[in-house]
Amino acid sequence: MASSPQNSDLTFPPADVAGELNPGENTHVHVDPISSEVVASKEMKEQAGAKQKKNEREKKDALQTVKSAIIISGIVVAVAGAAFAITKKLREK
Repeated sequence: MASSPQNSDLTFPPADVAGELNPGENTHVHVDPISSEVVASKEMKEQAGAKQKKNEREKKDALQTVKSAIIISGIVVAVAGAAFAITKKLREK
């Protein structure tokens, strides 16, 4: 059922048997330019997405720090006010 060499499709490149069997010795690697462009654009998108996530995380961290500072300041003011009120009541007695 195999086709004869005269009828074979010549557009398909022949296989490099030695390069395939000994990949460590194969220094001539064929790169598909379209695939490499797709990979490069995908990597750029991933890097942009990672950078955007990092910026969002930094903003969230900054907001969380401000919230914590406000809450802690409020607690300190409440404790100081309570201490002041208690000392004032104790002086009146």
